[in-house]
Amino acid sequence: MSKLRVGVAGLGTVGGGLLKLFADERSRLREKMEVVAVSARDRGRARTADIGAYRWFDDPAEMAAQSDIDVVVELIGGADGPAKAAVETALRRGAHVVTANKALVATHGVELAALAEASGAKLLFEAAVGGGVPMVKALKESVAGCRAGAVAGILNGTCNFILTEMESTGRSFGDVLKDAQQMGYAEADPTTDVGGFDAAHKLAILCAIAFGTRPDLAHVRIEGIERVTLTDIRLAGKLGFRIKLIARGASTDGGVEMHVRPALLAFDHPLANIGGSLNALVVDAEPVGQLTFIGRGAGEGPTASSVASDLMDLAEDRASFAFGKPLAQLADAPRAAPPERGRYYLRFMVGDRPGVVAAISERLAHEEISIESFLQMPVHEGPAVPIVLTTQTCARAAVERAVKAIEALEAVVEPPYVMPVEPSARAFRPS
Repeated sequence: MSKLRVGVAGLGTVGGGLLKLFADERSRLREKMEVVAVSARDRGRARTADIGAYRWFDDPAEMAAQSDIDVVVELIGGADGPAKAAVETALRRGAHVVTANKALVATHGVELAALAEASGAKLLFEAAVGGGVPMVKALKESVAGCRAGAVAGILNGTCNFILTEMESTGRSFGDVLKDAQQMGYAEADPTTDVGGFDAAHKLAILCAIAFGTRPDLAHVRIEGIERVTLTDIRLAGKLGFRIKLIARGASTDGGVEMHVRPALLAFDHPLANIGGSLNALVVDAEPVGQLTFIGRGAGEGPTASSVASDLMDLAEDRASFAFGKPLAQLADAPRAAPPERGRYYLRFMVGDRPGVVAAISERLAHEEISIESFLQMPVHEGPAVPIVLTTQTCARAAVERAVKAIEALEAVVEPPYVMPVEPSARAFRPS
C-alpha cells in the first residue's frame, strides 16, 4: 500500500514538532506516510526542523490544491484567512484535513464538515482541544455508547497557569501575566486566552460531539479572568475554595447550556488541584458515571502528538465523521438558560465605615438569600476594604437583584464581583 502524502501548512511550534516526529527514524508515521510539501509565511526564518527536502509553497491554499497531496495538515491558526482557504481547498477536492485550529472548527465546523462529507474526505481535529489530552477521541469513541449529560473542564493552560501562580506566589494578575508572556504561555495580546474565548472555542467543539448537536459558538456565555484579583484568591482560599476558569456544557430539556467563567471549587473538587498549564476534562455520562482526563494542554510535543494520532487514524482507516456523526444526524439544539439556582461568591469593595455590613445583609435578606460564610479582612491596599461572602443555594435572579441594590449603596466604591460556587459531588450534572 502506498504511503499517504502529507502537506503541512504552518511551521510554528506545532508544525516544527510534527516535522521532528517525521524525522525520527523510530516513528510509526514514517511507515505509513511522508511529508512532501510545506507552507509558511517566511521561507527564510530559522526553524528547529529541516525543511530542505520538501516542496515550498508561499500560499497554503495553492499547496492544498495539489493533486499529489493526500492530507493537508493546517497549523496556521485563525478562524478565517489563509487557514480557512487552505482547508476548504483541500476538502473540496477530496483531500483529508488534520487541523489544530480550534477557532476555525468552532466557527466554521458545520460548513467544513459538509464539504468533507460531500467529497468523501475526513476532517480531524484532535489537536484543537486539549493539546496532548485525547478529549475529542474520548467523546467520539470511549463515550460514544453512553448518554453524556454534561462536560466541563479546565481548557486553557494560560489561565490555569496565571491563577495557579497568583495563588502560590502571592503576585498580582498583571505581574503573573507578564511572566506568562515571557515564558510563551501567553501571547503579546492575551485577550483570546484570559478573556475566555479560547476555552469557548474548545467547549463548543466538545459539546457538539458529546451531545450530538451542531457546534454553536454563538451560544457560549463567556467571561474571562480579568477581574479575578489576588484578594479574591486569598479570601476564597480562607473559605476553603480555589478559583479556576471552568468551561461547562450541559444538555437539558432539549437544549444546551454552555458557559466559560471563573468559579470557586472546593479543595476536594475533581478539578481543584489541576495546576499550572495542565488541562482537564470531566465527562458525566450514563451509565459509566464520571470520567476525568488530565494532561498537558499545549506545547510542541503534546499538540504534535495529537496531530500525529489523527494522521495514523487516516493511514489505518480509523477516521470517523468530524463530530462523531453525519451532519444530518446532528441536532440544532436551542440555547438553554443557565441553572436557576446555585451558590455564589460575592465580593464588595467598600469604604470602611459603620453600618456597611448591616446594609449589605439587609439587601440580601430582602431577596431571601442566606449567607453561608462571611469575611471582612484588611488584605487590600487602598482606601477600600473587601467584604466577601458565599451564599447558600438560592435563586440566580435573586442574587442579581441583590447585587444591583448593593451596588447602589454610597459605601460601595466599585462594581461588585460575582462568581458561582461549583458543587463538589457529581459536579457537572445538569441542574
